[in-house]
Amino acid sequence: MNWKTFILGVTAGFAAGYATKQVLEQSGPPSPEKILDVVKAAVKKDGKIYGSWILMKPETYQKYDLDYEVYKGGITRSINNTQEQFEFVADATTGTIIDLISKK
Repeated sequence: MNWKTFILGVTAGFAAGYATKQVLEQSGPPSPEKILDVVKAAVKKDGKIYGSWILMKPETYQKYDLDYEVYKGGITRSINNTQEQFEFVADATTGTIIDLISKK
């Protein structure tokens, strides 16, 4: 066996595997961490984020007689030295924020 051919084959296989992984990650549903990043970016516009959390297991959620698979989480931010807490509900398949509830 020619070593150059072997190395070329291994390199091509690695490149194809990596490209396939990237395509699958982009086409699949967003991860809970990605959804949390999106929510934090939206809430961060108005104040500094102090803490955040997200449940890693999707749950069933109903709004307006529609059922969704969602991730639930929360964020604490500070505006004018006052802390605010929010809970959010985000669609597990699209990452869209369905509810953002202020906890006072």
